[in-house]
Amino acid sequence: MLKEEIVDISVVIPVYNEQDSIKELCCQISESLNHINKLYEVIFVDDGSTDNSWMVIEELSQKDNRIKGIKFRRNFGKAEALCAGFTSVKSAVVFTMDADLQDDPKEIPRFLEKINEGFDVVSGWKKKRHDPLEKRLPSKFFNAVTSKLSGLKLHDFNCGFKCYRREVLEEIEIYGERHRFIPVLAHQRGFKVAEIEVEHHARIHGKSKYGLERYLRGFIDLITLTFLGRYERRPAHLFGGVGIACVFLGGAIDIYILYIKIFYGEISPRYPLLFLGILFTVVGIQLVTFGLISELLIVRSKRGTRPNYSIEKK
Repeated sequence: MLKEEIVDISVVIPVYNEQDSIKELCCQISESLNHINKLYEVIFVDDGSTDNSWMVIEELSQKDNRIKGIKFRRNFGKAEALCAGFTSVKSAVVFTMDADLQDDPKEIPRFLEKINEGFDVVSGWKKKRHDPLEKRLPSKFFNAVTSKLSGLKLHDFNCGFKCYRREVLEEIEIYGERHRFIPVLAHQRGFKVAEIEVEHHARIHGKSKYGLERYLRGFIDLITLTFLGRYERRPAHLFGGVGIACVFLGGAIDIYILYIKIFYGEISPRYPLLFLGILFTVVGIQLVTFGLISELLIVRSKRGTRPNYSIEKK
């Protein structure tokens, strides 16, 4: 039986048309990790590049067995690229970073210091961004809204430079635009999340692959995460709460109409209000019923699935 390779750190790097940056990035990673005497592997995930990125990755992997590559048949997106890399890592500590040389590998020891302090996720914060204003302003707004809705106070959810304990990645699911919300997903499961300032460099080669549409997709995923984080295992608390409020409101309106009928006799001018009260009552009953049915479905489906808790020690 072959002995499994011992690795201290795994670095997962999604790649999409970054042929001019890959070699230099490898040199910077090697210099940083060799300086602190860490055994490492670098996993490049080619997300359907149309340039020579894969040829560069193959060339590097043939010269250095610490460099590995995964090639997608087409462009599937950053979340899927990260997932493919995460399933291949061998170490207990995993880094992610972009391939465009805007992240600086010399920051890696600072991430490790935070991990050694007991944190499970360390996220980078590009405090001084070398990006155009049309990218910085939407990002600031997105980060502020995400902090507010998620309850996790970070300055920069979009920074791809992050460090994780492997068990974090084994407990969460990533798809769509969820890769930027990994700290939120970890926070929801009780992992400790920290943030450090990192140096951000201006892009030298190529161009950005992201536009404003990513924020729209990100906001949709944020709403989904907020809903699932709070009500995934107790939907009756959401639908039942709103339903009961509607029933009470509808009941109050109908009691008022009944009062008018008993003491004044004429309610024809208030027929629209009467119908509104009936509507609130009916919708409220439906919501309460929907919440109860959702709870029944969850009880039946959660057997044998991933538990909704995270164990730190036994």
